[in-house]
Amino acid sequence: MRLIRHADEIPAAARGCVVALGNFDGFHRGHQAVIGEAGRLARAMGVPLAVMVTEPHPVRFFAPDTPPFRLTPFRERVQILEDFGVDSLLVLPFDKDLAGMSAQDFVQDILIKGLGALHVVVGYDYRFGKKRGGDTALLGWMGEMEGFGLTVMEPVTVGLEGFAGEIYSSTLVRNALKAGEARRAAALLGHWWSINGRVAKGDQRGRTIGFPTANVELGDSLEPKLGVYAVRVIVEGEDGFYQGVANIGRRPTFDKRDVLLEVHLFDFSGDLYDRHVRVELVAFLREERKFSGLDALKAQILEDARTARTVLAEPENARSHLGVPTLARYLAEHPA
Repeated sequence: MRLIRHADEIPAAARGCVVALGNFDGFHRGHQAVIGEAGRLARAMGVPLAVMVTEPHPVRFFAPDTPPFRLTPFRERVQILEDFGVDSLLVLPFDKDLAGMSAQDFVQDILIKGLGALHVVVGYDYRFGKKRGGDTALLGWMGEMEGFGLTVMEPVTVGLEGFAGEIYSSTLVRNALKAGEARRAAALLGHWWSINGRVAKGDQRGRTIGFPTANVELGDSLEPKLGVYAVRVIVEGEDGFYQGVANIGRRPTFDKRDVLLEVHLFDFSGDLYDRHVRVELVAFLREERKFSGLDALKAQILEDARTARTVLAEPENARSHLGVPTLARYLAEHPA
């Protein structure tokens, strides 16, 4: 997949494309429908499939003090889109120039002059341009004037118990994670939700009680419900994954206040310091609590590890049960 950082640096091979527009934070099933239909058109037309996003998220630009809310940090989002089958990803820097660009200039300068878009695919609620002045009606009108096609995807509704009839959205996923419903969040996404980051050195107390942990800061990722989870860990540069148990919290036993992800990998020996990992949350086990001492903490970790192994062995929690979304899978599940 080509990663393109500026609209005036688009190579010839990426132009003349079908492009999906949006932020696609989380890449839930609604997002997959938008990019999936763009992919269907691109394959039928024999042209590249492109996706255009912005960084940082517009919310972060306009309200920099907003608490962390991202479901997929940029690094992971790039990997998800590449795995899906996107040919080119255009990442526009969301700055004062882009924020002040009129909707008409956005279409002329970026979609037409930059991408040479033949067809544009967006969700039903897509807005763009200065003060969100552009909408699907304007895109349709300009498409007729400038000669590009437009597909507007209707809302995709949820069939899950408790959400039936609601529209897939990143907000639904965030609410599930904040409630500790990791499995439900995964069902809404169509893939396992994960926390990504580089392993940093901690206090190394885990080693003293036989449970070494990899410590990962949440950074700009959403803070899910604090507590203990059954998890899977993918280490960058390695095939496969490790199972484990993780605590997301403030470590009250040691009077800490900052929120940290500490994960103990089963059947692993080695050094993960400074390596990038992806920790998939599979199931919430219990809330974080303060222990009277290291012996009580160790006994609870032993119990948590046993519970996590049992949970991770259940067929519905297998990683393959919610595989990596791909264009081929989307087209097979949604024939024209």
